[in-house]
Amino acid sequence: MSEGALSPERIVARLRAAAEARDAAVDEEAPRRGDDDLNPGMTPTRATLTPAAVLVPIVLHRAGPTVLLTRRTDHLRDHAGQVSFPGGRIDPHDRDAVDAALREAEEEVGVARERVEVIAPLDPYITRTGFRVTPVVGFLTPPIDPKPDPFEVADVFETPLSFLLDRRNHQRHSREYEGRTRYFYAMPYGSYYIWGATAGMLVNLADVLMRDGSRP
Repeated sequence: MSEGALSPERIVARLRAAAEARDAAVDEEAPRRGDDDLNPGMTPTRATLTPAAVLVPIVLHRAGPTVLLTRRTDHLRDHAGQVSFPGGRIDPHDRDAVDAALREAEEEVGVARERVEVIAPLDPYITRTGFRVTPVVGFLTPPIDPKPDPFEVADVFETPLSFLLDRRNHQRHSREYEGRTRYFYAMPYGSYYIWGATAGMLVNLADVLMRDGSRP
């Protein structure tokens, strides 16, 4: 591996160091991300945030790591057709965010929790729609044989981690919504449009892994 490249060991060390620093911070200083990062003053549509969790699956291919993503089916009520991580609300029977993320990944894309090496969470992400999402980063070792739930998942695909960490691919787009201009991150990849909360969490991943100018 070339000098400055991110090995799995370095990825683990940086993610866990960031998680330890976040755990050590007092509540008002603990870092978080959200749709308001690019929209100062934006507040969630609900006063009480709904806890949710997603799995950020890094697939350790020999040719280079990728991130497994899904495209939601077009008929869903929430975020239809959008690119997302496997995940959803934290249910009462889930032990914690990690348990919820692993359960959702197994239900949505057929990845057994035993196949996932959990590394660490990223900063919680607050959505405009009122969710507090915990992104849980985990490693998957190929071969991967996804079995998507046809009701929720239209497509499962992988994107090179190097593409997602490259700052040149972190675009800022905007849309008019309810009479206001809303800004968001976007990372178009081939025919896939990665944007919104998913892109925002990937920017957080890049901030953690690329903080010293390392090469993806």
